[in-house]
Amino acid sequence: MHRDYCVYGDIKSGNCYKIQLLLSLLDIPHKWVHIDILSNETHTSSFRAMNKNAKIPVLEINGDTYLCESNAILNLLAEGSSYIPSSGLARARVLQWQFFEQYSHEPYIAVARYINKYLGLPEDRHDEYLSKQGGGHKALNVMDGQLSETPFFVGAQPTLADISLYAYTHVADEGGFDLAGYPHIDEWLERMEGLPGYVSMA
Repeated sequence: MHRDYCVYGDIKSGNCYKIQLLLSLLDIPHKWVHIDILSNETHTSSFRAMNKNAKIPVLEINGDTYLCESNAILNLLAEGSSYIPSSGLARARVLQWQFFEQYSHEPYIAVARYINKYLGLPEDRHDEYLSKQGGGHKALNVMDGQLSETPFFVGAQPTLADISLYAYTHVADEGGFDLAGYPHIDEWLERMEGLPGYVSMA
C-alpha cells in the first residue's frame, strides 16, 4: 500500500532524529516540516489538532491520519523490513529495548542533554542534572553489557532497538556523559554509522 508521509519534528531532537535516520536507511520518500519546540510551536491549536499531547514527532499519513510517539512511528515505517525481525521472540526483544529506551534511558540522557546544551546548566536545575547523570550511567551500563554479547541489541543485525537507542546515545556527551568507559557502546556506534544510508543528526 502506497502511503504519503510528512513528518513534523525537529531533527536536533533525538526522538525526531530516530525517524529521520530510519527514513534514510530505508530510503522512504517523505516531507519534513520543522517544528521549533523552544518557540512553543507544539502548543498551537493547529499542532494540537494533530497531537493532543503537544509533542514531536508527529507522522502525517496520506494527509489526514496522524501517528504520534517516536517508537510507534518507527514500527509503522519499518513494516516489512529487516529492522523488524520475523521471529516473534526477536520482535518482543525489540519492543523490550524500545520500552527500556523510553523508560530507563531517554528520561535521563535526553533530559541531561537538554539541561546542559539548551539551558546552559542553570543553577536551579543542577541537582536535577546530577540525578539524571546517575540514571543515565545505569542505562549505559545495561547497554554496554548487552553489546559485549551481541553486535546489535537483538543479535547480529540492526533492528529498531538500535535505531531507538542510537538517537540519544550518540550525543550523550552533550549531556555530560563520557562514553570512554563503555567500549562496547563505542564499537556499536561505529557499526551504526557504517550502515548504508546512515545520516547524521544536523
